Amino acid sequence: MKTGWLEKLKKPGKDQILILLLAGVLLLVIALPAEEEKEPEDRSDSAEQQIQESSRIPAQQEERQELENRLQELLCQVQGIGKTQVMITLKSDGKKIVEKDKEQSQDGAESTAEGGNGSGLSVRSSESTVYQRDGSGAEIPYVSEQQAPEIAGVLVVAQGGGDASAAKEITEAVMALFGVEAHKIKVMKME
Repeated sequence: MKTGWLEKLKKPGKDQILILLLAGVLLLVIALPAEEEKEPEDRSDSAEQQIQESSRIPAQQEERQELENRLQELLCQVQGIGKTQVMITLKSDGKKIVEKDKEQSQDGAESTAEGGNGSGLSVRSSESTVYQRDGSGAEIPYVSEQQAPEIAGVLVVAQGGGDASAAKEITEAVMALFGVEAHKIKVMKME
């Protein structure tokens, strides 16, 4: 009995070849749509990567430096504080939110004659990134909102930093300007 089965495998008939051919075509048809659906996702991933790469360290350093300079200039003008040096550390470099188009579609009957929900209702939603063209014609993601960097700590070295009331004024000013808790602010006396 085993020999008959092995002989059938060694000499495939027309039916077996046809079945193998149809199975191959079926696998090919199943694989093709999956590859096409991945393209938009790859594009949105690359869009977010472009945004992240464009706003990396140079922009973060410039913004941090600008905050330090502005705070230093303000504190120097306050009576009793004198000359100051400021250092700000950032927890995050902020966040850019990319605009997305959202589509939702419903298929099937929403309700039956008795007023209950139908079983044929299906809701599909899709999301795609909105792009804009720059001067060279390249597509870049459209940023709809940009959140400010989150400050981790502030160090202020001031000539009047040894005075308790001046240190308190500096701490309160930094808390008011940046929304930083008092324990993340250090005021020191300059030599």
